[in-house]
Amino acid sequence: MVARAEDGGLIAYGPRLEGVFGQSGRLVVKLLQGAKVADTPVEQPTEIVLSINLKTAKMLGVAIPTTLLGRADQLID
Repeated sequence: MVARAEDGGLIAYGPRLEGVFGQSGRLVVKLLQGAKVADTPVEQPTEIVLSINLKTAKMLGVAIPTTLLGRADQLID
């Protein structure tokens, strides 16, 4: 199970799951079309995001520095 800031976690840093699912789907299609497993490339996520849940931070009484807020890709209210 992946802890996500969208689900109530404080901070999450990792790949955007929609992109990972898209990559997985493309690989499955290739395999179903007859590609050999040994010939399919290993792919890594291309986009890493930093999400901060401000509601959770407020509930916990945690002050998030403005420099970290400025670097976040996604702020959740």
